[in-house]
Amino acid sequence: MLIFLLVITLSAVISGILTPLTRNFFIKMKWVENPAEKDKKTHNSTALSPVPRGGGIPIFVSVLISSLIFLKVDKHLIGILLASLIALIVGLIDDVKDISPKFRLFTNIITALIVVAFGIGIAYISNPFGGIFDLSVFKINFNFLGPHSIWILSDLLAVVWIVWCMNIVGWATGVDGQLPGFAAISAIFIGILAMRYSQDVSEWPVIILAGAVAGAYLGFLPFNFYPQSIMPGYSGKSLAGFFLAVLAILSGAKLATIIFLLGIPMLDAVFTIIRRIIKKKPIYLGDGQHFHHQLLKRGWSRRSIALVYWCFSFLLGYLSLFLNSTQKFYAFLGITLLFISIFIRIQKHT
Repeated sequence: MLIFLLVITLSAVISGILTPLTRNFFIKMKWVENPAEKDKKTHNSTALSPVPRGGGIPIFVSVLISSLIFLKVDKHLIGILLASLIALIVGLIDDVKDISPKFRLFTNIITALIVVAFGIGIAYISNPFGGIFDLSVFKINFNFLGPHSIWILSDLLAVVWIVWCMNIVGWATGVDGQLPGFAAISAIFIGILAMRYSQDVSEWPVIILAGAVAGAYLGFLPFNFYPQSIMPGYSGKSLAGFFLAVLAILSGAKLATIIFLLGIPMLDAVFTIIRRIIKKKPIYLGDGQHFHHQLLKRGWSRRSIALVYWCFSFLLGYLSLFLNSTQKFYAFLGITLLFISIFIRIQKHT
């Protein structure tokens, strides 16, 4: 626990120092987003002046430095850092000059493939009713500069999972402080859950990386909370989804735990995809109809919406410490039904 807190603190301090520097640099370069020109978005519509994006820079650097200090550099860490660097670069290009959603999706896939290429995959999925689903049964062996294996189902699911998280987490960034709050909370609970198995050497990278990610977003949060002076941008939100997805894989394929922790963003994403399919619209194009948009239309303040997301993340994280797989399944089913009823009621009054 002491090391975990130390990593969080170090990462938060680094992020807290670099965030205003990044903000000032982006403002100096006039890389800012004007709310009047982006009326579909809700990040900063009440701000007195344009606000820069670029939050991925302090996030990435904080995680990078903290990881290099506390973790042994192996092929898995190299793969994670290399893939996150690619995500950062693409994100910053989008933060400065918006790029095509199709191209962003393509780079998400490349990022996920890099992780898989460095040996990180999903060997199994826990069955909430007991046992596991083994994904390592289908594999292709080949020899290229040494023996290699491709686990077809394992690697394919890992790619889909990482790309999914990079996008759905990014969709839940509509108001000031929303993203860094629930990203930090989710990472903290992943680290706490990993500490239950701290005697297992393989869990230590999860604990350290979770602490680094949590600290990075905590350090960024004061500058992003309402009224924000910098936004995460595509760089900051894609990195959040990427790191949380990788942490779920590293912690023993605990995909269900992340789905549980990110219950509201996950459900919002599913509803969004269904809605866009019904309306015959591309699922990757924004429509300003996410859950937080609906709450804004109902008169909720940005602070209130962010706090609601944080509270849900904290509550679900706390429950995850005590529930087994079966209980999490039924709890998530209950949350789904509650979300559906709330969403339908909101839609009727907007």
